[in-house]
Order: sequence, then structure tokens, then C-alpha cells
Amino acid sequence: MYVWVRVVNKQCTLTFASLTMSLSNRLLCRYFSSSKNATKNTRTKWKSVIGLEVHAQLNTKSKLFSGARATFGAAPNSCVALFDASIPGTLPVLNKNAVELGVRTALALGCNVSAVSMFDRKHYFYADLPSGYQITQQRAPLARGGALSFPVFVPGVTKTPYYKTARLHQLQLEQDSGKSLHDPVERKSLVDLNRAGIPLMELVFEPDLETGEEAAALVKELMLIMTRLQSCTCRMEDGALRVDANISVHLENTPLGTRTEVKNIGSVRAVAQAVDYEIQRQIAVLDNGGTIHNETRAWDSAAKSTIAMRDKEVVQDYRFMPEPNLPPLHLKLHEAESGADGEPEADVIDVPRLGQTIPELPEQTRQRIIEMHQLTSTIAITLVNDITLYEHFRSITEGSNEKAADRSPKLVANFLINELLTILNRNKLDSADCLLTPDQLGTIVDMLQGNELNIQYARRVLQQLLGVSSPDEQRKLCPREIVASNGWFLITDEAQIRRHCEDAIQRNPKLVEKYRKGKEKMLYALAGEIAKASEEKIDMARAVELLKQMLK
Repeated sequence: MYVWVRVVNKQCTLTFASLTMSLSNRLLCRYFSSSKNATKNTRTKWKSVIGLEVHAQLNTKSKLFSGARATFGAAPNSCVALFDASIPGTLPVLNKNAVELGVRTALALGCNVSAVSMFDRKHYFYADLPSGYQITQQRAPLARGGALSFPVFVPGVTKTPYYKTARLHQLQLEQDSGKSLHDPVERKSLVDLNRAGIPLMELVFEPDLETGEEAAALVKELMLIMTRLQSCTCRMEDGALRVDANISVHLENTPLGTRTEVKNIGSVRAVAQAVDYEIQRQIAVLDNGGTIHNETRAWDSAAKSTIAMRDKEVVQDYRFMPEPNLPPLHLKLHEAESGADGEPEADVIDVPRLGQTIPELPEQTRQRIIEMHQLTSTIAITLVNDITLYEHFRSITEGSNEKAADRSPKLVANFLINELLTILNRNKLDSADCLLTPDQLGTIVDMLQGNELNIQYARRVLQQLLGVSSPDEQRKLCPREIVASNGWFLITDEAQIRRHCEDAIQRNPKLVEKYRKGKEKMLYALAGEIAKASEEKIDMARAVELLKQMLK
């Protein structure tokens, strides 16, 4: 038996004299099913691989190899030592505090700190690099290994939180370059050396990530850790943290593809956008028969796209060589090591002692508040990922205020996440810009918990507090006084609630009749009438109870 199949514009025509209608339908269904699966496989055949390099400015008072101030926003060339300008005869002196901050960060990430690390010269020409080389740690870095486990959760994007782990290849210290200022009108370029020599900590992660959201979540977790360690301010808007993303795509069960590097991404949200865009760009190029070139690209935040900067097909020779003016950096890794007289040496970095100074890390905080307050992982992640929000939560529930112990942690968490953040977004404010005090927020929570205020009027209180332009005046306002002056307290008096219920029953006889005939949803229609008449200030839970009793 033969079956002739002709396919034109995805329409299948089957012809055969003895072919029955049922067989024809089955073949048609099988054809379209296989066509749909082929389309689905085409969309999902690509796998993306992402590895991040993070450059963090260490939070020191002076530069890595000189005594010049490490101050952001100072007047151009006002924080420059002779060594920073590469004046002949000047020598580098290593900043001990920078090494200690690097070690604390390495310990927090579970790295193996090197007993001996070395500094190297990396030669390349930049107009704002006076010496013609950068002092870094290429061959023997400060630490190797380690891993960072972090939650990935974006409301509206990720349905449920999940954890991802990225291995850390190495952590090294290096100096930053200066800054070139280009004037297109005067057609001149000026150099500001304030940033030259600022201590940097470069963290090189293995290519263990798959999506832009995972990359952004890693950067966010790293920022939370370094903020708690006070090793970096993490102000990306000030350039204190910069991210480079190495991205490639490949077919399943095939070798890794050619990677591109997107340099100097300046915000957490931009990390997700840049990585996702570059993944889709590479897939589109390969699907159209093109070739991915090994190149450096930049993220254009205005156009929401990556743009080519320079080719990396030819490997650049940086002519690495040992830094002759800096001896090997020796660290004390064990408690038993000490000076000749048994006392710790003043100029030796004591790694075990630094390990004892590491505070509670973000993931430890999440697990603690989940266990202590029976919060969900989603709520714990949302709270801890926002530094200001968590500080408010901690102050309201665990602070010195005598009422803190009586406050419901779940109520506080839901109020901060669902109400405070909503009002802040409506006013186009970031949580870090919120000047409300924990006492003010705690007072609103107390009124909600004590059934003195409902959530609708709690939002009005927040809006009125945020509406005050003067920060000093805003902090002086008392939420309870705002509620009292506006008459926003919840109506809980039994007699008043009963009168509202009676009025609603008298005004809506048809709703009452339908309810008594079995349409129970009419009860909530009556409740809506009560809420409307009382301007939503009545205790609705008690009003519904009384309605049920009165309608019997």
C-alpha cells in the first residue's frame, strides 16, 4: 500500500484511493505533532555558558602601593602620589589593610588562602596608565578555589527560588588605572590620576552560570557579602564594583562555543540584561549561519544592546614578569606560627585571627530568620537581599524597643515587602532612599496588629510620611498622631458596627432576599456596602460575623 504525501506551506495533502478518513486524520495529526516538536527543539537546542569576572575596589583609606588618599569624587589629580604618576625613583609599598580585606573576603567565600603569593607586572599601553604596566597577581594569587552558593529569585520572573553554585577560580589583588576624560568640543583628552593605584580585588569565577538572572543573582550575593565584611562599598554607580561577563553558546553535547566578553557592566540589573541580550544575539547569528568572533563588547544601557569594542582573535602579549620591587607576600595560616618571643608579629597578616572577625553572612541570616520566625524562603530571600529592608525588619522585631518581642515577624515582613516597597515604587524611591525610621514603621505595625488600623489606611499613613519634603520633619512625624488627626482609626465599637449592618440590610432588600434564598455570595455584596458607607474604616471581620447573625 502506498501513501503519497505532498507538503505545501505546511499543509499536508494525503491521496490514496483506499485510504480511509480515520487513517488520514491520524497521519495528519502525527505530521503536525512532529512539526511542532521540531520547532520546540529548535528553540531549546542551544545551551549558554557564562563566567563572571568582578573587580571590586577595596574599602581602604589609601591606595594599594602609595599613601595617597583613595577618595571618590575628589578634584581631578588631587589624590596622586609620586608613585601613582610613575615618577622615576619611586617604589611601591604594599597596603596592609588591603591585604587583610582581601583575605577576609577569600575566607568568607571558602577559598584556600595562599601562604605565599606574588605580584607581577602586566604590560599594556593606556594613556591613563603612566608606568605602562599594571601590578597584579597573575601567577600566584592571594587565594584560589572556593565557591559561592546563592539564591536566584526575581518576583515576576522566577516562579520559585532556587540555589545555584559558582566556583571561584582565583582571587587576586591589583591596582586600578587612571581615568581619561574626553572633550569632543575641544577635541582634547585629559587624564585624571585620582583612581590610578586604587586597590582592586579581582574575583574570577568559573563558567558555571546559564542565564542573565543567575549572573545578576551572583553579583547581588557577592555585594551583600562584601558589604557585611566592609571590604567594598559596592556602589556600582561610583565605579566601586565593575563586572565583566564571558558568554558563549553551544549545541547540547558539543564543545563550548567561541566566547565574547562584555566589559564594565555598571549595575546588577544591567548584568542580567547584557548577558541575556548577548546570548540571544549569538544564537541569532549562529541560526543564520554566521560565526561568533572572539571579541570584547560593551553594554549600551540606552539602546539595551551590546556593541563591539575590539577584536580578541589575536592573543595580546602582556609580557608578564615578576614585580622586582615587591618581595613575595607571606601570610600566617596557622595558630602555631608566631614570632621568636612567642608574640604575634606586627607586620604579619594573621589569617586565623581575620577568620574570627567574619560576621554573619547573608545565607546564614536567611536560614536563621527562617528557623527563628518560621518565614518562607521567598520572604527571607526578599528581606535579606535588600539591605535597608532587612535592617528595618531586624530593628522592628529584634531591636531594643520593648514592643519588639511582641510584634509578629510574619506581619512585619509582609508589611515591609507588600506595603512599604509598593509605596516606595509608586513614589519612584529606592529602599535605600527611604528615610522612615524603624520606630515609625514599628508604630504602624503595632496599630495593624492591635486592630486599630486597617491596611488601606496604613498605606495612606506611609504616603503621608513620604510626602514630607524635609527629612528632619519627616523623622519627627508620629504615625499615631497622623491617624488620630485624620480620623483613620478602625471602627471596632460593637454598637457602631451593628448600626452599619442594619443600615445596609434596610438599603438593600433585594440582596437580603437573594442571600436568604441560598445565594451566599450576596453576603459579601452587603459587606461591600458597609465598607463603602464607613469609608473602609470598619472592622470588616466583625461586621461579616454580625451580618450573618442578623440575616438568620
